[in-house]
Amino acid sequence: MSSPFPVTSSKTGHGTIEVAILPPNTLTLRSLSYTYPLKLISPSTLSNCGSILVFLLTYGGGLVAGDSVTLDISIRSNAKLALVTQGSMKLFKAPNRDIVSRQNFNVQIPEDGALCYLPDPVQPFNESIFEQKQIFHINYSKASICVLDWLSEGRTARGEKWGLWGWKGKNEVWRIASPLIRERLLLRDYMILEGDRMRGTTIPLHEQMDGLGVFGTLILYGPVFSHLMQYFLDEFTALPRIGGRNWTTINEEPKLSPLEAKRASRRAQEKQDGVLWTAAATRGFVLVKFGAEAVEGARIWLGGMLRDEGTVEVEFGEGALLCMK
Repeated sequence: MSSPFPVTSSKTGHGTIEVAILPPNTLTLRSLSYTYPLKLISPSTLSNCGSILVFLLTYGGGLVAGDSVTLDISIRSNAKLALVTQGSMKLFKAPNRDIVSRQNFNVQIPEDGALCYLPDPVQPFNESIFEQKQIFHINYSKASICVLDWLSEGRTARGEKWGLWGWKGKNEVWRIASPLIRERLLLRDYMILEGDRMRGTTIPLHEQMDGLGVFGTLILYGPVFSHLMQYFLDEFTALPRIGGRNWTTINEEPKLSPLEAKRASRRAQEKQDGVLWTAAATRGFVLVKFGAEAVEGARIWLGGMLRDEGTVEVEFGEGALLCMK
């Protein structure tokens, strides 16, 4: 018996987002589509706060073994998109190592658009296996991106501690080709975890993590985030270094400026939460690598840094920082 419904060309787990400025000067969500298990929600197709806010969701709160999600994003000239989640994406247990869950992003920013992608951390269950590719094609001199990619140890309430079978995460940023300039890879950040099969070692993965329950990468680039990039570099430079103490004033209580007092307070919080982090500039990007004993400690640290500097909230609205609450 033939189906009474029309044939659809939609692909399972495929979504599209297109953001553009339309006349006279209105930021608009021109296109939003998705199919199961992916779900995309935007509070409004028009924006008066400078950016469009879109929630990235999955039915059931995560990916079942074998699920595949692909999202194509296009951000046109002078448009801004804030992409957020409503909770950690869970990676459910796989029946065997050959059934892999996948997530693929393809982002196009051909002119001076901007993307702020601050999701909640991915939460891999024991014996889960996952591959992620996030590819960004940008205008080298005009586009701006802020991308957070972080991962937790699993369901701590059930005693899970890096019990995943496999994780592969790739972030690539490419310069868009022009008539005079060929396409070029600008940045590649690649992370591989193989659970109990880490190459060249018999030490279990959870013992190799040195007490970290979460770690991640923040990628910053472009004119919109230039101040935030410099802020992370300055704060990292200001961290205490071995041999940097002035021993001539060991018996004196140091007088701190307001900025120094704020930094001292943040360092105390970092120590309490077991936060470790570093920042480096390369090819016009700033990469921030961080880890913490628990997700909440990482939220407190990163959320505090982003709010203190202010660019994300000013340019994309308070909603862009939902994952930091």
